Amino acid sequence: MKKVIFSLVLGVGMLASANASAGDAQAGKAKAATCAACHGANGIGTADMYPNLAGQHADYIVKQLKAFKDGSRKDPLMSPMAAPLSDADMADLGAYFASMNASGETAAADAGASATAVAAAPAAPKIVPDAAAGKHLYEMGDEARGITACIGCHGKDGDSLVLINPNLSNQHPEYIEKQLNHFKDGSRDNASMNQVSMNLSEQDIADLGAYFKDPEVKAVAKASGSKSVPVIVSGDVDKGKALSGTCVACHGTDGNALIAMYPKIAGQHEEYITNQLMDFKSGERADPVMAGMVAALSEEDMKNLASYFASQKMTEGSGTDNDKGRKLYLSGDASRGITACTACHGFDGSGMAKAGFPSVANQHVDYLKAQLTKFRSQDRANDSNKMMRNIAVRLKDEDIEALAQYMSSL
Repeated sequence: MKKVIFSLVLGVGMLASANASAGDAQAGKAKAATCAACHGANGIGTADMYPNLAGQHADYIVKQLKAFKDGSRKDPLMSPMAAPLSDADMADLGAYFASMNASGETAAADAGASATAVAAAPAAPKIVPDAAAGKHLYEMGDEARGITACIGCHGKDGDSLVLINPNLSNQHPEYIEKQLNHFKDGSRDNASMNQVSMNLSEQDIADLGAYFKDPEVKAVAKASGSKSVPVIVSGDVDKGKALSGTCVACHGTDGNALIAMYPKIAGQHEEYITNQLMDFKSGERADPVMAGMVAALSEEDMKNLASYFASQKMTEGSGTDNDKGRKLYLSGDASRGITACTACHGFDGSGMAKAGFPSVANQHVDYLKAQLTKFRSQDRANDSNKMMRNIAVRLKDEDIEALAQYMSSL
């Protein structure tokens, strides 16, 4: 986890680590005059290529303005617009646009000739967008293709409950499609969104756009053959299996530990297992038993072991679905500064392999409780940028119990 790119926090949002300072909406209104040409006097983009800002989270607006200013988000038009803005200016602009009704009024008819250019009849599309398929992809993802559900970070119907994740409801569908293509081709950098978008087809992106044009549509899954997909690993599975004999006592023959205090590692991400073994060896993750077990392992050994266990299938968890755990996992608790778990671990608990976030679904309840408690007490400290510690320190014992039960039930 220590190698996770911190930029992941930008678009997907894992932590409410930097809420925008409270801005002055009235001051922001005066400063927004230069924004009107593209984003409309009322925060509704004057053309489909420009995003609606009306009703957007102030925190998200401020983060993007800072990214345009420091160059971490590149745009030839926005970069010079953001360059002279102070932090106070950005906070004021964020407050102003956030104070508006998200539905907004239709942009003024004289907003500019740029809007007329999009009215020309396009050539017959190669792809026929399917709103129902888009909604299903948004809400459920596609595990077989490594596509995480969007609802976990962006909320039901695109109304995000995490302030640093953008609202997508009432946004121009064309703008959403454009940004997904930027994430897909790497021209917009965000580790989590890049990972998800790289697996989206042109049809998927068109379907997602169509869903936001018709958000009332019923979700319908497209036929996609098998629901499972082979796990692709970089190590040698056979060599890993040969090395795994010393792991059996705690983790079971196939990585499904029979004793609840030990983690199931079957089906866990190869990258995550490798990183944890390296952390045990370096001492960054303290455990007297594991330190002795990994002492003689080379990096190649670790990768081979990780590949073997990643290629196994995890058994079903014994946890119980519960309202408290579900709410904390899916939505967090903004009043206590607790970020939704879905931001890193996914709507279905499958995690994010390339970003280094583990799968938590079907894990032993006792093990999940133990790790959350260790993060809370700082006894475990190998989380990147203190992400887990900053969240766990706000959890009560009953929160940990509810979350562990819910995650194990996924």
